[in-house]
Amino acid sequence: MDLVPALEEPLKKVLGPATAKVMAEHLGLHSVGDLLHHYPRRYEERGKLTHLADLPMDEHVTVVAQVADARLHTFASARAPRGKGQRLEVTITDGSGRLQLVFFGHGVHKPHKELLPGTRAMFAGKVSLFNRRLQLAHPAYELLRGADDDAAEAVETWAGALIPLYPATAKLESWKIGKAIQTVLPSVQEAVDPLPDSLREGRGLVPLPEALLKIHRPHTKADIADAHARLKWDEAFVLQVALARRRHADAQLPAVPRKPAPDGLLSAFDDRLPFTLTDGQQKVSKEIFDDLATDHPMHRLLQGEVGSGKTMVALRAMLAVVDAGGQAAMLAPTEVLAQQHHRSIVEMMGELAEGGMLGGAEQGTKVVLLTGSMGTAARRQAMLDLVTGEAGIVIGTHALIEDKVQFHDLGLVVVDEQHRFGVEQRDALRGKGKQPPHLLVMTATPIPRTVAMTVFGDLETSVLDQLPAGRSPIASHVVPAADKPHFLTRAWERVREEVENGHQAYVVCPRIGDEEDDPKKARKSAEDEAEKRPPLAVLDIADQLAKGPLSGLRVEVLHGRMHPDDKDAVMRRFAAGETHVLVATTVIEVGVNVPNATAMVIMDADRFGVSQLHQLRGRVGRGSAAGLCLLVSEMPEASPARQRLNAVASTLDGFELSRIDLEQRREGDVLGQAQSGARTSLRVLAVIEDEEIIAEARQEATAVVEADPELTGLPGLRTALDALLDEEREQYLEKG
Repeated sequence: MDLVPALEEPLKKVLGPATAKVMAEHLGLHSVGDLLHHYPRRYEERGKLTHLADLPMDEHVTVVAQVADARLHTFASARAPRGKGQRLEVTITDGSGRLQLVFFGHGVHKPHKELLPGTRAMFAGKVSLFNRRLQLAHPAYELLRGADDDAAEAVETWAGALIPLYPATAKLESWKIGKAIQTVLPSVQEAVDPLPDSLREGRGLVPLPEALLKIHRPHTKADIADAHARLKWDEAFVLQVALARRRHADAQLPAVPRKPAPDGLLSAFDDRLPFTLTDGQQKVSKEIFDDLATDHPMHRLLQGEVGSGKTMVALRAMLAVVDAGGQAAMLAPTEVLAQQHHRSIVEMMGELAEGGMLGGAEQGTKVVLLTGSMGTAARRQAMLDLVTGEAGIVIGTHALIEDKVQFHDLGLVVVDEQHRFGVEQRDALRGKGKQPPHLLVMTATPIPRTVAMTVFGDLETSVLDQLPAGRSPIASHVVPAADKPHFLTRAWERVREEVENGHQAYVVCPRIGDEEDDPKKARKSAEDEAEKRPPLAVLDIADQLAKGPLSGLRVEVLHGRMHPDDKDAVMRRFAAGETHVLVATTVIEVGVNVPNATAMVIMDADRFGVSQLHQLRGRVGRGSAAGLCLLVSEMPEASPARQRLNAVASTLDGFELSRIDLEQRREGDVLGQAQSGARTSLRVLAVIEDEEIIAEARQEATAVVEADPELTGLPGLRTALDALLDEEREQYLEKG
């Protein structure tokens, strides 16, 4: 019979079924190994011994004293059994002063028996004030018996101890988790070390069993630091090895090299450009063309601020592939965006987009659109153009991935706003090519370097951080609607002024307003300190503006629940300048390009994330006139929400804002974009602070995988990888 390795032993065998059930349901802990990796959130010092004469308020203290007096009081209580409650009051003294201890309810019985007058003990708890007297409520205590020397030693070890506080739940307090960990702690000796010895020794990291002992039972703060340093490396390294293995596996796949013809479509396109590409666009294009020319698939992430010219770079890559005899597909997250990309690409290409048509350029190609809501005839024609190779470029939503859609020779897939696409779709598209197509992923959300290495770690990264010439600056201001209502009045006057000067404006709201939902649901998203009204809604605000401060202007609404044709019609009217003010939800966040729109008012701006506000703001100031973005909030001046808004108003640097965003949110949320509700696999690693560790771990991981792709010589690392890549985490990594 095989023995189950100690760390894989189910908790119910070790701790009993009741405790194990709570741990599994509430903390996601199933085995001894899971529990050992449930690290303390912080440590409480019982505190150096304090004299009763100088107790600080609201602090945890430890005192050694003698019981002077103990009295049990009974009082009427509706909540207590039989209507009688009990309170034990104990007075202690250490010669310098006196202090009262109080125990209530069930907590009375044990101290009532043990804390008799004359008993010496150590007491630890938080000092509070009751009836103008200092007291400790329900202190922890340890009786001191035996010779003075022993007692002195017990005092030292007990008072100096660092007490681990664990992430707990209402069903299972931290100290019970601590006791359970005490039970399984001897198993740490069997923990298999995932780090190669050379790496661990080279970086002076303690072995894994020692790190686990030190994190759960530290004697000193240095122990905690040693443990953290070691466990951070485990997390960073195992994750980076998983990503390095994906990169390695991808690099083994065959792909058709795509080199543009010297006088083909790309040259013809470049010749008709009315401007020169920025240095950044040229540099990134070269990186992409170099990748396309190799015989294994490109996997590149293109990050660029809104308006930095990513679409231009992607289009040139697509044209290069068409030149080389292949086809290119661009996937957009929504129909509105797919239609918009189609329009702008056809405009940029002019007659080059009319291949095979009368008046089309000789070396042109067909650019087709394919979305779910297209009519049958148009859809059939688009699919025919794809299978014959007549269409070199297709732009669409995930309708492109359906089984029925066949390509003549798919050479490149461009994915816009990657985090909206799962790996299943990526693989389905891969299967459309005779060999795996090259892949270019675009995002307008600036991602700090370390998050890119962690979430998108299987992709090489290119960054466009220069704005093309001719883009105007955007002024951003916070409008405190509650503190200074006249500021809001002025905001609507500013919108009127923009319209009078021939421009247009957006007003963005967090909600549509025709939800049938229970209003309580809407409330939950508000920050705790916000007043409990639901977020402002598009339909209500549009109505109020049209009748009130913006009466006489043409105001229209746009939101995600409208029929695609209606949405498109609204956008066309706005783009054509027929509508003055568009009141919308965040459907305008990505891709909507109206250079004449110069002002944006974001209502309840505190309900949006920092990166989202930055994305929205990027919709104005796209032409030659300066942009204006007003962030309206009713949150009080000192609230974290207002500080977030001040940060957005103070800088236009998306990378700077993405760092602020990451520091303000739990990191799990950032990684959580890519994680289907699974707990973040990062427990001690902090993506921003541990930038160096992540970068070094990536280098080490790449070297290890290149030397031994199957990790045959590193059984401990293989075990750790298997644990990381259970199904949830597999999805988490794949989403990158």
